[in-house]
Amino acid sequence: MSEQPTSIVPGAGSGGTVELERPRRRPLEWHRGADLGLVLLRFAVGGVFFGHGMQKVFGLWGGPGIAGFERTLVAYGYQQPRTLAWVTGIGELVAGACVVLGVVTPLAAAGLVALTINTVLLKAGNGFFVAGPAGAGAVELDVVLGLAAAAITLIGPGRVALDDGRPWHRRPASWGTVALVLGITAGLLVFFLLRA
Repeated sequence: MSEQPTSIVPGAGSGGTVELERPRRRPLEWHRGADLGLVLLRFAVGGVFFGHGMQKVFGLWGGPGIAGFERTLVAYGYQQPRTLAWVTGIGELVAGACVVLGVVTPLAAAGLVALTINTVLLKAGNGFFVAGPAGAGAVELDVVLGLAAAAITLIGPGRVALDDGRPWHRRPASWGTVALVLGITAGLLVFFLLRA
């Protein structure tokens, strides 16, 4: 049995102090609800990015395809738009799928953070809330997706993932912090160095 934590209160008892017993707290434990919640979060975030990657690379679901996305990047002033269009499209496909499956989760989710940084910075002047025609191009959804990807980067995929047992799964905060710094750095470098 472990000892109960005590506090010493001055001025009471024969020796001038009284020890008070604190109630023992149950240690924080991982549970199935957290695993299920992380699976749902991974499916939501990774699935949205995977779908956007399909739109960019293959033109599915009303997407622009690579040529259309390249024109969008040119309009936003990016240099090397063809290469950037492919990297972004394939990045959304692969990183989105990896987040859904829970494979190299910290790096995959950090890559999604890098993508959302560019989107948010590009659309920041359009306002935050999507409400009516004035909210077209607002950053509300992009901010939510970016913060959710950052949360997955730091928390890890949970136990229902292909990463289960990997070093970055056992210590998600330390690996996630490194991955998040890399993702934020990559996103900012692309935005500030690859735009005319």
